[in-house]
Amino acid sequence: MGHEEFEDAVADALDGIPAELARAMDNVVVLVEDDPPEGFGSDLLGLYEGTPLTERGTWWAAGALPDRITVFRRPTLAVCRDREHVVEEVRVTVVHEVAHHFGIDDARLHELGWA
Repeated sequence: MGHEEFEDAVADALDGIPAELARAMDNVVVLVEDDPPEGFGSDLLGLYEGTPLTERGTWWAAGALPDRITVFRRPTLAVCRDREHVVEEVRVTVVHEVAHHFGIDDARLHELGWA
């Protein structure tokens, strides 16, 4: 799957987020990169970098850069068997990383089946 088609899968996954949650997302950008940064392992499918909404105080807004959700194309393609599997894995990854933006940790995501 090429970069553009993968980006479309990410966009579709974002479009699948319920509107009330999408409206609640604040100062966050979603990106697609081919590979995770060094030191994160080559099997990382997504990464949330920022301050979750549940941890933001009045100090946060002054000049804060956007939070980042990055979905990694090559590791995702490596674990998927076909296009449909890629689309599903991207959906799970996007939901997982958006949940981090809302302050939900990995343990809770595992309980909910979004790990």
